[in-house]
Amino acid sequence: MKYLFQDYAPDIDSEAFIAPEAVVIGKVTIGKDSSVWPAAVVRGDMNTITIGEGTSIQDGCILHNTFEDPLIVGSYVTLGHQVILHSCEVEDNCLIGMGAIILDRAKISKNSIVAAGSLVTSGKIFPEGSMIMGSPAKVVRSLSQEEIDSLKAHAETYIQLAKAHMETLKPIP
Repeated sequence: MKYLFQDYAPDIDSEAFIAPEAVVIGKVTIGKDSSVWPAAVVRGDMNTITIGEGTSIQDGCILHNTFEDPLIVGSYVTLGHQVILHSCEVEDNCLIGMGAIILDRAKISKNSIVAAGSLVTSGKIFPEGSMIMGSPAKVVRSLSQEEIDSLKAHAETYIQLAKAHMETLKPIP
């Protein structure tokens, strides 16, 4: 469901998929071929949330922010199930593993992976091409070129799945 909040309506590209059970509120922009899956909440009621092209926000994710800081998610980003993003930035071509939490003013630079269950603390900035894991999260190594190339493949899988949902998903009584 999409909701108007204080005269702000989500700006969602016509080729993006929003699952009927997802919630998108207020000052939110979602790019072409992106997807928001069931039980995900994208709540732009305090500041802006910008999501690029080809990004998947999987089931149960929560995206929110503060009055002071926006939330920015780049293009071809995969957010695994139940990821929490709060007033942070995730650059292009990243994978954020299931259950990871990224807090205020943290930045995940492009071509990086945050491992499942990791906690990225406030203000932490990670370099491009990093494997980030732990609680608190830290860089454990650089990604190989093969791993970086696979990030786009993850995004492409969800682009195709979202298109199939847009074409064939129908409620049954």
